[in-house]
Parts: sequence; C-alpha cells; structure tokens
Amino acid sequence: MRLVLRAVALASFAAAVAAAHAQGVIKIGEVNSYKAQPAFLDPYKKGMELAVEQVNAKGGVNGKKIELVIRDDNANPGDAVRVAEELVSREQVDLLAGAFLSNTGLALADFAKQKKFFYLAGEPLTDKMTWQGGNQYTFRLRPGTYMQAAMLVPEAVKLKKKRWALVYPNYEYGQSAVAAFKTLLKAAQPDVEFVAEQATPLGKVDAGSVVQALADAKPDAIFNVLFAADLSKFVREGNTRGLFKDRTVVSVLTGEPEYMDALKDEAPNGWIVTGYPYYGIDTPAHQAFLKAYEAKYKDYPRLGSVVGYSMIMSAVAGIDKAKSTDPDKLVAAFKGLQVDTPFGKISYRAEDHQSTMGAYVGYTKNEGGKGVMVDYAYRDGADARFQPSAEEVKKSRATD
Repeated sequence: MRLVLRAVALASFAAAVAAAHAQGVIKIGEVNSYKAQPAFLDPYKKGMELAVEQVNAKGGVNGKKIELVIRDDNANPGDAVRVAEELVSREQVDLLAGAFLSNTGLALADFAKQKKFFYLAGEPLTDKMTWQGGNQYTFRLRPGTYMQAAMLVPEAVKLKKKRWALVYPNYEYGQSAVAAFKTLLKAAQPDVEFVAEQATPLGKVDAGSVVQALADAKPDAIFNVLFAADLSKFVREGNTRGLFKDRTVVSVLTGEPEYMDALKDEAPNGWIVTGYPYYGIDTPAHQAFLKAYEAKYKDYPRLGSVVGYSMIMSAVAGIDKAKSTDPDKLVAAFKGLQVDTPFGKISYRAEDHQSTMGAYVGYTKNEGGKGVMVDYAYRDGADARFQPSAEEVKKSRATD
C-alpha cells in the first residue's frame, strides 16, 4: 500500500512540476525551410536565439521565459501545415512564427485563419500575406514585394531607360515582385516597355539560356528577383556573356550579405539593390545589436539575423502588451504595436498587419574581391510612399 501511495505521490508531484513548468514558459512554434535555404536561415536562427537569450536574461515576458520550438517545413506548403498542426496540438505552442518562402507563408497564414491561431510571419514577401490573402490572425514583419519595389522604382526612373527585361523565380514571391515593379514603374514612367520576361523554376535556373534570352531582347535595363544559388548562377553566366555590360540592373535582395558573400569576386558593380550594409550602420540601436551578435557568435550578422531577432522581439512586445497569449488578445495588441529593432522603432499597421520595417537601398561594389553596398540609405517603411493607403488596402484585402 505504501508503494502504491508513494507512486501516486510521485506521479502527482511530476504532474505538478510539469504544470508549473508549462505555466512558466511561453512557447513560440517556429516553422521554416532550414534545409532548403541555409544561407538566410542559419543566421536567422542565430538572431532568434540571441533575442530569446536577451529576453530571458531579463526575466522573460510577463514573468515567463520564452522557449523556441523549431520545425523544418521542407520548403513545402503541405509540410508547413502538417508541422504547424503538430506544434499547436502536440507541443501546445502559444503562437506560430516564421516561414521563408512565400508559398509556405501563405499556407501557414491560411492555417492560422482556419484555426483562429496567431501567426507572425517573419520573411515571406508576397503581398498576398497582407492584402488579398490577409486575415485577422496573420501579421508580417519584413517589407513585402510592393514595398521593396516602391523603394527601388524612384532609382529606376532616374535611369531614364525605356526597354526593361525581367527575370524572376516562377513562384509566388517572384511573381508578386515583378507585378509590383511593373505597375509602379509604368505609373512613374508611362513610356516604359517590358521587352522580355524569364520566369525560372525556383532553385533550378538554366542560367545560360536565361542570359541568352535576355541578351537577345536587347533591353536597356534589367529587373532581377533571383536570389541564393539561382542568383550566383545568373551573375556568373551574365558576367561571362557580357549581359551586364552597359546595362544597369535593379535587383531585390541582392545587397544582403547572405547573397553578396556567395558571389565573392564575381560580385557585380553598380547594381541598384535592397540589402543590409551591416558594416556601415552606426545608429545606437544597430551598434548594440551588432556588438551583441558578434560577441555571441564571433561572426557578423546577415539580414536574416536582423529578421529573426526582430521577429522574436515583436512577439515579446505583443505578448507584453496583451498580457496574454490568447490569439484574439494578441491580434488586438499587435494593431499599432511599436517594437524596438536593430533598424530602429517599427510599428504594425492596423489596416493590413504589415510592419513598418524598412530596407536599405544602394549600389553594389566589388571591393577587393567581395561584394558590398555603397551610397546606401535607409528607406523607412512608415513613409507613405512605400505602403498602400488604408483605402487601397481595403479594396484588395478580403474581409477577415
């Protein structure tokens, strides 16, 4: 009998400890394409971990420590939903976060809508995340394709080039970026012509044929949306065949060190890009982040580091404001939420749940066999030029 009572007591104690542990932890379920996109997501994961470490060192949020529960989605929307379901039902996470690819991000956004569960998208750039596919339970951190195009178009207009060619990965992000660029450039420069489009399979670009097709069209300038290994192949083949000689390239994401570093001595000169010149941002907020990151990892941050860090800090600020992890209370708290990030203070817009995080716009330069950004400036996402108005959002966004 004593053994039975002792076993019952131990079981009760274990259950009490487990319950106490659960009460003392806030779980963030993070879903991403780590195996498919390591260049961006390895630094991103480090940024998240640095944020969690800093938050927990100060006592957590609302008296609870933050815990990351990370899953890989295999760069597949179906797998993204499957692991999200596992995180919610089995791991009992308090909110979902993450996604890199736009198609997996949209799948998670739809999951959040169906389950009425809070989801903070860090990276997916398609405008459908916050417009046509936007929903009450989904918020996004990074500037989307419309915002990045809006930041680049003024520079493109200054070129006074009439004939443009376009190259992009043929999935949601690439299609969205090209659509935004074409619309905005045509509005600013009505006589522009789009003389060629090369839509390539993600991760499987046939660089030789793509470069030849673009060269045959004889464009005055090129708008590029390729990234990661596809970008490296495109640049290498373009350099070999002289595609970029006497042609300006306007390019989304290329100035990010994740992709510039991979180009090494093949990095192009004079491309107009969005990116992250970590080596030259001297604001107090960025310097504090840079020093902490370098001290922890003995390495410099990439843009993914900033995104991962800022996403966790956004989640923490939202939980702190809501004083809860209840999805509806988090939704209410995130509308107008202000967050301190390495890029300065940002806020989340109530009308479309898009943050005002901006991007750096500048020129590429091959400096000693390494690509860097020069003549850059920060474009603040709070600037009305770079985001649609509430009225425009209402027209495109489905009813929550």
